[in-house]
Amino acid sequence: MRSAAKALARAIALVATVPALLSFVLRRAIMGPDRALEGSTQALALVPGLPGEYMRRAFLSYAISYCAPTATVQFGTIFSQAGARLDANVYVGPRCHLGLVHIERDVLLAAGVHIPSGGATHGTDDVSRPIRDQPGARTLVRIGEGTWVGSAAIILADVGKHCVVGAGSVVTKPLPDYVVAAGVPARVIRSRRPEAD
Repeated sequence: MRSAAKALARAIALVATVPALLSFVLRRAIMGPDRALEGSTQALALVPGLPGEYMRRAFLSYAISYCAPTATVQFGTIFSQAGARLDANVYVGPRCHLGLVHIERDVLLAAGVHIPSGGATHGTDDVSRPIRDQPGARTLVRIGEGTWVGSAAIILADVGKHCVVGAGSVVTKPLPDYVVAAGVPARVIRSRRPEAD
């Protein structure tokens, strides 16, 4: 009975997001997929509660590279890159900003986590030119399965599997699997493997 109710809710959410999907398809043809995605997710980010979760998931399953049917995206979250991927059982907390990211299965992102498309999205080398006019480089940031990222963390590099990233941390270099890291810049505090204690 519960699975039937969820299937019905998913179908209703898909129907409810048809106008947003049509708008996205039209704007994507004119503006490109990333700019169209950002505008659409800004609008859908404002739908509260469970209906909003279902509508965002329905929209993202068509608009980004992959969004698992069990992924949850909370109120206020904005995506800026159509190449983003959300695997099974991912939880994205409220007010997150996500760029070119692959969030693997069972990852939990707390509120206000920012994962732009790597640490070099803007060029800064030429002081004679405004930063907005300098080329940047977007890179895919991977958050390994089973990882938990605390509130207001900024992730600029890959995070391994089954890690804990402390609230307010700034990850500037890749983190290995099974570690707890925190700070600005984030540093490994300890291993999560029992044999390391």
